[in-house]
Amino acid sequence: MRFASRRVLVSGTACGPLLVFDEPLSLWGGYEPQSGEIIDRRHPLSGVEGAGKVWCMPHGRGSSSASSILLESVRAGTAPAALLLREEDGILSLGAAVAREIYGRTLPVLLLGADVHEQLCCLPRAEIEVRQTGELVARELP
Repeated sequence: MRFASRRVLVSGTACGPLLVFDEPLSLWGGYEPQSGEIIDRRHPLSGVEGAGKVWCMPHGRGSSSASSILLESVRAGTAPAALLLREEDGILSLGAAVAREIYGRTLPVLLLGADVHEQLCCLPRAEIEVRQTGELVARELP
């Protein structure tokens, strides 16, 4: 299945398994950049490994420090492969843009329309390819 993003916030290419968030996550205190684990014990995905996955979430939550946590996870090799957001998030976009400048690693951030976001959230298991143009290719996994 192919989808078009509404807007590319940080360009790049990525591929990885889809990780769907029903609610936003604050990276500050919610994501461990050394291990890649979601550590917010009140979050539904607490304990889940987030590294290398394409995160599909409504938006980030919380502190402006989230950009530094995202940057540190890129440095440590535990960052998500890409961020697919329903609402624009300047803090997460900033972390991804700075990671590209400092470490030369891309972490695409795309803004999705509500319809595309809902369709992706309904895929039980999928691998997502994010293309430079902002196009998404979803492959359902067995």
